[in-house]
Amino acid sequence: MATQRRTPGSQTSLREANRARIVDAIKKHGGLTQVELAGATGLSPATVSNIVKELSTSGVLHTTQSIRSGRRAQHVTLAHALGLVVGVHFSTRHLRVALADVAHTVVAENHMPLARDHRADNELDKVSLLLNDMLESVDASRDDLLAVGIAVPAPIDRATGTIARSGIMRGWDGVVIAESMERRIKRPVFVDNSANLGALGESRFGAGRGKRNTITLDIGDGIGAGLLLNGQLFRGNHGVAGEFGHTTIRENGPLCRCGNRGCLEALAGGPAILDELRDHLGSLKLGDVVLQAMAGDARCIRAIGDAGRHIGVATANLCNLIDPERVVVGGELARAGEILLGPMRHAVERSIIVNPDLMPDIVQGQLGIRAAALGAVAYAVDCVSITSSGVSY
Repeated sequence: MATQRRTPGSQTSLREANRARIVDAIKKHGGLTQVELAGATGLSPATVSNIVKELSTSGVLHTTQSIRSGRRAQHVTLAHALGLVVGVHFSTRHLRVALADVAHTVVAENHMPLARDHRADNELDKVSLLLNDMLESVDASRDDLLAVGIAVPAPIDRATGTIARSGIMRGWDGVVIAESMERRIKRPVFVDNSANLGALGESRFGAGRGKRNTITLDIGDGIGAGLLLNGQLFRGNHGVAGEFGHTTIRENGPLCRCGNRGCLEALAGGPAILDELRDHLGSLKLGDVVLQAMAGDARCIRAIGDAGRHIGVATANLCNLIDPERVVVGGELARAGEILLGPMRHAVERSIIVNPDLMPDIVQGQLGIRAAALGAVAYAVDCVSITSSGVSY
């Protein structure tokens, strides 16, 4: 029987595939030691060392000395000179912009309040102008910009690039957000739901790191969920999975902004909490309610606790469906800590089907209000093709 011989072309293809595995692992994690790279890619330490040396020489990777477990190690990241990316988060009342290199290091950041019913054209113009100032502050230009990730607090129809349900973000209905922003800045733009990108941020840099199956809740004026299943964001058939706040938990309950009745958001979202406390606090914002609760105000503590119980019941239903390792709780209301998490955890314990030793951890997010913007940075890096020869799209 003739023996098959590996041709030089196949060896070249194998080496290129190994380079791609190393670059993709670093893109995903932001930076790893060479030992961690070997574990993440399944390649031998010698192969990793050779490829890292080669790609460092060509300017694709950057290495620094670090200390891990008391031992010297070589930490590997993507080279800063490859370019910059931007993460933008539009919440219902705030805008946050993070400018970072491809190693996910934030080099400039800005945030500002937004009017309640802001319009897409005004706010995209604002981001374009703000981006110019931020690039100038780090001696860079738009030519250095590789991509922009945008997080919005609404489901995105992936087929059309528009918000999937009218009325959720008035002033943004019918706008193809990525195309509209690309016309302004002449760079690639990628858009997703802020709950998804908050989950991506926490999984890469925060409380979900190292977990392959997580639920990340974004609780503030609205309520959303980002689902990480088998290490990948789950967006569903049309890109609108995770609309946790619009699950019905009380039939014929209060009217929700989506037009349905009895949604979780209508009972436990920011506006519902503020309405309950209006006679007590007047026209304060959700952040003020959190501060009052942390200072010991009994009415505010009770209102946040009630919201936590509603959210806990809905979370138990979701846990019964997908069996996550961890539930990460983020968003403005999560700043209340155990005032929210305690009642929520108790409600999950009562309603979840598994024994207590199989219940997922329920923890506070580590990235706070920056989660979606940092997730948008990671999303922008993910959408850029970085190869052994540089960057392409």
